Amino acid sequence: MTINIPDKFAPLREQNFRYYIVARFFYIMALRMLTTVAGYKLFQLTRDTYAVGFAGLAEFIPVFSLALYAGYIIDRSDKRTLLLKGILSNSLCFAGMIVISSAWFEGFFAQQQLKFFYYGIIFGTGFIRAFAGPTSNAILSQLVPKIVLPFAANISSSTWLIASIAGHATAGFLIAGIGVHYTFYIILLYGLIAAFSLYKIPRLPIIVTNRDESAWKSVKQGLRFVFNHKILLGAISLDLFAVLFGGIVAFIPEVAATILNTGPIAFGWLNAAADIGSALSILLLTFFPMRSQQGKKMLLAVAGFGICIVVFGVSDIYWISFIALLFSGAFDGLSVLVRGTIFQLTTPDEMRGRVSSVNSMFINSSNELGQFESGVSKRVFGNSVPIAIVFGGFMTLLVVIITWFKAPSLKKFEY
Repeated sequence: MTINIPDKFAPLREQNFRYYIVARFFYIMALRMLTTVAGYKLFQLTRDTYAVGFAGLAEFIPVFSLALYAGYIIDRSDKRTLLLKGILSNSLCFAGMIVISSAWFEGFFAQQQLKFFYYGIIFGTGFIRAFAGPTSNAILSQLVPKIVLPFAANISSSTWLIASIAGHATAGFLIAGIGVHYTFYIILLYGLIAAFSLYKIPRLPIIVTNRDESAWKSVKQGLRFVFNHKILLGAISLDLFAVLFGGIVAFIPEVAATILNTGPIAFGWLNAAADIGSALSILLLTFFPMRSQQGKKMLLAVAGFGICIVVFGVSDIYWISFIALLFSGAFDGLSVLVRGTIFQLTTPDEMRGRVSSVNSMFINSSNELGQFESGVSKRVFGNSVPIAIVFGGFMTLLVVIITWFKAPSLKKFEY
């Protein structure tokens, strides 16, 4: 009996795409586990959300500083080899976490001194991410036929979210079961599995239209494309400010420990709640795609995200907090899907590295800057976590209102 695979799963017929999906799954799971475990460890060392937020700043600085140059390099490189180097380099950072979390190493330093070693390694992961993050998006168009690229983008996004859920949730279980130190061994193993799977993909051709173009001219061309593309610019700006103000990752360790009074397992699930919502949202939209008014729906989804953050900020009951984050992720998943489709459908192949890097510079790095903003806002509001979170939610709603009136082309966008 022959089973016909629906068109939406056509990218999975491509062997190189399957290798990529396996690599993406284990790599993202390793990175999400790293974020969860390092955030948990930093809070245990310092009992201070500001210290956790500072880790976000440590990662933000290299990502933001190198993003534009990274795009230039990506467009002139074999993307498979560049991504493989990034995963292997991150694996060295995972090994570094094993060392600094060991009882032997901790015996040489005071607890307040240990946090600087974590910041140093996180800074290194940010340096790597400046190149590896945009490359993982730019490589997609070389792995599948262009006609199924939107489906490939959906599968890639779903894989990212499933891996993120698994990483956050299993990190909580592993912290409770084997401790922080040995959890880093699992993270290293996942990184090596990702590298091996990506290694199975043969080298890819380099798509460059002007090999003699200078780095600065090439970078300006990428920036010009984004800033002249009003719909893409509107989507990037909306997500940038929404995540900057509405991101609450840095708050979760303190909320879990001091407001909700939970242990590491519940902490892990709380970390995973938004990603679970995002995965369910994208899965639903994969089978029942939006047929019209995608831009308006994205704006409304970001508004829903802001409302959920406000609810999370006022809640002191675990299940309400979990559901608020679950729905925030569902709304965010819709936004991510629309923005990702805009990127894949509107960006020329020869500029994917540069445009993806601009996206990484303003979107992905906003997660880390948002962590730092969380720590700062907590101090501004007299160390009140609930007030700082509610403030971020209302600021997200303000961003949506401004975008609604100032970016009419995004509101009317359809595909």
